[in-house]
Amino acid sequence: MTIPDYRWGREGSVLSRAGQRFAATKAGSWTIRKLMPLDRRLLLRTRGRRTLLGPIGAPTLVLETIGRKSGQPRLSPLLFARDGGAVIVVGSNFGQQHHPAWTANLIANPRAKVVSGGVEVDVVAELLSGEEAEAGWRQMVAVTPVYAEYKNRTDRDIRVFRLTPVN
Repeated sequence: MTIPDYRWGREGSVLSRAGQRFAATKAGSWTIRKLMPLDRRLLLRTRGRRTLLGPIGAPTLVLETIGRKSGQPRLSPLLFARDGGAVIVVGSNFGQQHHPAWTANLIANPRAKVVSGGVEVDVVAELLSGEEAEAGWRQMVAVTPVYAEYKNRTDRDIRVFRLTPVN
């Protein structure tokens, strides 16, 4: 099964450009982080079709990992870039100094699920390194240029993953 390239809205629209500019600011990143719990619920209710961020035209998914400490399902709304039949996701955490928890969950247990465009797909995650990680990072920046700003805010290596559907 393939992960749908679901986008709400149109890439390059006025709303998309304004959203990108806002997300690139520290205030915008803070606002988005605070809205994440509510956004997570909306994305789940709509099976990955709608987000509080509005129709910005970026491909979105909900990643379900298993908490490495709790053993409980953990849900993370993410943007992604297409990589053939797989997708690329990055643990930018809006440029904060610590990795998002979902990245450690994937390292501990690379089996996960994604929901996008109403479709649920089982995936296996691969933490990329070296040139593969750089290529994945460039793909994300091409989809959502604000990621370049997130990288400028932190000294840590941002984790880049490839999520490949499993049959």
